[in-house]
Amino acid sequence: MTPSDPSGLTTEQSPARRVVAVGGLWMAAAIAVSLSGVLAPPQGAPPLRLFAAAGLPVLVFVLWYRSSTAFRRWILDLDLRLIVMLQAWRVIGGVFLVLLAFGLLPALFAWPAGLGDIAIGLTAPLVALALWRRPAWATGRGFLAWNLLGLHDFGVAIATGTLASGLFPGLVQGATAGAMNVWPLSIIPGFLVPFFAILHLVAILQARARAA
Repeated sequence: MTPSDPSGLTTEQSPARRVVAVGGLWMAAAIAVSLSGVLAPPQGAPPLRLFAAAGLPVLVFVLWYRSSTAFRRWILDLDLRLIVMLQAWRVIGGVFLVLLAFGLLPALFAWPAGLGDIAIGLTAPLVALALWRRPAWATGRGFLAWNLLGLHDFGVAIATGTLASGLFPGLVQGATAGAMNVWPLSIIPGFLVPFFAILHLVAILQARARAA
């Protein structure tokens, strides 16, 4: 007989190894691209390359989820509490406020992006605890709202980062958000933002599956 994993998929069918391989290649590529400086837009141009680096992985995830039954089953079988707890790393967004204090990032971007990340990061353990105590809470409005707020935080960060990028003269004084286009900060929109966005999508998809 063919060995199987806890999800009920055979070893050959389970995409776990493939996901790990793709994830590793994605991280390596994101670091290489960030180090190369190619994410920085030409002078006076919008950060379209950064948008692509942040958006394409999410698009690939959605397409993979919709087209592969094995991948979809594997995603829905992941430990939801672990998925939520990983969002606790979002507290690293507090670095935006530190850089603001040193005059290296503009307030227009640093305050909403930093506080939003900190809020999601600090509440992630509480959400995970609520799921551990009452798994059915995942199907409620509170859990959905928390995940949507986490995604909304990224939307706000992208919007304010664009506004504060220097494209609009006079909107910001002093430092712009241009530092987000180059290493090491470029790894945040280039890898961490889509990674955490995908985790939110996984949580929402699991919640919908449980409620069905």
